[in-house]
Amino acid sequence: MTVLEKYADLLINYCVEAQPGERIFVASTFLAEPLLREVYRAGLRAGAHVEFDLDFRGKSNIFYAEANRDQLDYLPTLKKKAFDEFDGYLFIRAPYNLRESQNWDAAKTALRQKALAPITEQYFKRTATRDLKRNLCQYPTQAAAQEAGMSLEDYERFVFNACRLFDEDPKAGWLEVRRSQQEAVDLLNSCTTVRYVGDRTDISFSTKGRIWMNSDGQTNMPSGEVYTSPVEDSVNGHVYFPYAFHGGVELTDIRLEVKDGLIESWDAATNKAYLDKIFAIEGARRFGEAAIGTNYQIDRFTKNILFDEKIGGTIHMAVGQSYLQTGGKNKSTVHWDMIKPMQEGGQIYADGQLIYENGHFL
Repeated sequence: MTVLEKYADLLINYCVEAQPGERIFVASTFLAEPLLREVYRAGLRAGAHVEFDLDFRGKSNIFYAEANRDQLDYLPTLKKKAFDEFDGYLFIRAPYNLRESQNWDAAKTALRQKALAPITEQYFKRTATRDLKRNLCQYPTQAAAQEAGMSLEDYERFVFNACRLFDEDPKAGWLEVRRSQQEAVDLLNSCTTVRYVGDRTDISFSTKGRIWMNSDGQTNMPSGEVYTSPVEDSVNGHVYFPYAFHGGVELTDIRLEVKDGLIESWDAATNKAYLDKIFAIEGARRFGEAAIGTNYQIDRFTKNILFDEKIGGTIHMAVGQSYLQTGGKNKSTVHWDMIKPMQEGGQIYADGQLIYENGHFL
């Protein structure tokens, strides 16, 4: 099998576990055509019905430049039906341009997010139970490679290696990830308090009544993390993130002070105004996720959260929207993962016991 045939087989038969008669909705761009052909082939061989929604270059730019209020409020018919009724959803990122959103009208984007809220809520509701089996993945494009500071050929190898596509049997590799991560999940689920300690960081939270999840490649490809949603008013302390990337904006030296779950003060060496803007959004000053990255085949930042949050030896915390499947209750139009390396002196305590040090579970 070629690497793209392996990729398609993994997406269809492991990630969304397509069954005969099921409907699979695939969203991507025309740049991903080589992979989309193999996904279609694999889906048909699995007996599924595969339908596509493909973006062309500049589509969103045109929309935010030209759309009137009625068009901003309109719910996309095909996506709504898929999120309401289909069995599987593959979102294959294949960007033309990763910076075009910086030029969109902020008022229009806010109206659009508000209008799409019912679809978004349905998406979170059905994916939380895998009633809608979803997977987010990446097809290597020149824009993504440039953003990562890599040639397209090097970026292809990076993506395919992170997804274990060079393994003889990628599915078996991800099943082993599932098994090994379950040990950490079982330990964390037996505890109710967690504390992250590291460079300019000492932050704790309760997970009482919450669930740590084993992210084993079924909902994200690649994956390799364990995650939960902290009890909303339980987060206390301070945390430092050396670098963050969101909405095409880069920030450095981010510092957050948290009391009883609310981010009370914040600072950044660059683009602090962007933090001010985000934290003005409802629900964004509380944490919706706390997680630990475990994919040691991802060894660098690429400004792509699908990969960066999985880096082995890191933790991340997301401000904003919680995950229903973990028991989280915070709601927001924002879900922004901020990543912290733990390889040099980082520690994690669970119920007061040291369970993780220098980027590895003990």
